Amino acid sequence: MRNVLDAPADRPHAQDRGGKSVRPGWRARAGVLAAATAMISTAALIGAVPAMAAPAPIKLTSSSCPSVIQQGQNSGCVTELQNLLNAHGAGLTVDGDFGPATLHAVREYQAATAIAVDGLVGPQTKSKLYATGGSAPAPINLLSSSCPANIVQGNKSGCVTELQRLLRHYGYSVDVDGDFGPATESAVRSFQSSHGLSVDGQVGPNTKAELYNTDESPATGIDLRSASCPANITEGQSGGCVATLQALLNGKGQHLDVDGEFGPLTLAAVKSFQSASGLSVDGEVGPNTKAALYSNIGGGGGSGAPAPINLNSASCPSNIVKGQKSGCVTELQSLLNHHGADLAVDGDFGPMTEAAVRDFQSEKGLSVDGQVGPNTKAALYGAVTPPTTPPPGGGYSKIYDVAAAEVGTVEGSARANSYGAAVGLSLSTNNYAWCATFVSWVAQQTGATSYRNSYVSGWVKQARAGNYHLSVTNSPQPGDIVAYDWNGGSDFTGGHEHIGIVRSWSGGSSFTAVEGNTGNPNGGKDGVYVKNRSTASGYDVVFIRVR
Repeated sequence: MRNVLDAPADRPHAQDRGGKSVRPGWRARAGVLAAATAMISTAALIGAVPAMAAPAPIKLTSSSCPSVIQQGQNSGCVTELQNLLNAHGAGLTVDGDFGPATLHAVREYQAATAIAVDGLVGPQTKSKLYATGGSAPAPINLLSSSCPANIVQGNKSGCVTELQRLLRHYGYSVDVDGDFGPATESAVRSFQSSHGLSVDGQVGPNTKAELYNTDESPATGIDLRSASCPANITEGQSGGCVATLQALLNGKGQHLDVDGEFGPLTLAAVKSFQSASGLSVDGEVGPNTKAALYSNIGGGGGSGAPAPINLNSASCPSNIVKGQKSGCVTELQSLLNHHGADLAVDGDFGPMTEAAVRDFQSEKGLSVDGQVGPNTKAALYGAVTPPTTPPPGGGYSKIYDVAAAEVGTVEGSARANSYGAAVGLSLSTNNYAWCATFVSWVAQQTGATSYRNSYVSGWVKQARAGNYHLSVTNSPQPGDIVAYDWNGGSDFTGGHEHIGIVRSWSGGSSFTAVEGNTGNPNGGKDGVYVKNRSTASGYDVVFIRVR
């Protein structure tokens, strides 16, 4: 289903004299060290001044920390944040003070792990920091020849890192440290038991296959510039490097599914980006393309975008337009991202920001001119209720019947490929994640709602806003829509989403759903099938009523 991620990290690493990569902050830290040495010499003359100890670390997800940790704050929450960032190689001074260097490290981390690059440490960034082991070996696909046929307790490797990431995807609270210890073995046994596998705690071929039998594989968030990725990433490749590539392209204005598969759509997006960036248009992601993808997060060693300014303040023009660069644009981009735009928050009103403004205006029923005037500002701040769509005419009663009739349709078939017409796509379902497209097609057939979107997040956003005769319900029934956020956070972004249509509800936590782009329970190609689901399986579920 979709994904959504924002823009990229800063500049390419510098090179030392031996040609080895040096992180951008190295020279800055060397300068700090030199300054500290000078201070020590002075202190010897005038009397040493003890350094202020950092506040005691506080877990970011605790109630003692704000929901969003940001620049300017000083607390044990920031101490914890800095420790986590250092575990991922940031090299920060741990002082509990969220300054420019910490902001820069947050942005670098967000880009490297393929999530929205805004410098704000909200639920998604917190979750990712705790889910990705900073010092763990880089993940390795379990099905590759680099992993043993049976991964067992005691192993320490990138294969175990990948195993732990997959287990977390299924809701198991294991540390991602690349070390197959007792907790990981316990999670493996529980996974095997719940999936009808032989329970031996060893990760062999059957367990590996079942771990990868997900409707959307989570992105591994590998930095394209690292040794873990090929020097040139090309069509036909798959894995975490491709997932990060897709996420970075989305941050530059593309709209790719982050599925880790470098297919025709990703190739076209790469070429479009290369053309817009003045690069050689060859569709290969080499050093120059990687550097361009990681540009424009904010220069100056972490100074970032201009500080945001409320759009309604006297400091912002009555009409904010393409070409402007200011804190007003920073605020605009942040607001657009809140509405699902996937922009780099850099304070620069360029073509991608204009396109996002136009999309937002169209969605809200405003005049589509790409300029941010009073009505668009009001809508961005939620002060305008979009016009209602025509009544659905009772088509909601047919939703389940239409969906159920499609069960057994195989991915890549002419029938499955025809679903794309509902959202204006003429593609083989072999080449993109199409679960939300299937839901859109069912909606089109029934006339239950005029809303169409190939992204899961769009359906959830409109239901939560009460638009297009969609609403969120806690009492699901056959024919309701159900959306899943596999990695939690309930934000339905990040490339870990899925959607289907409720078939039956037990009244407890269990239910069944008809879903497109989902695994064949009997093996074979994905397609439209009935899946057994639960609201108590470690992922977030939202039920959507169509009325």
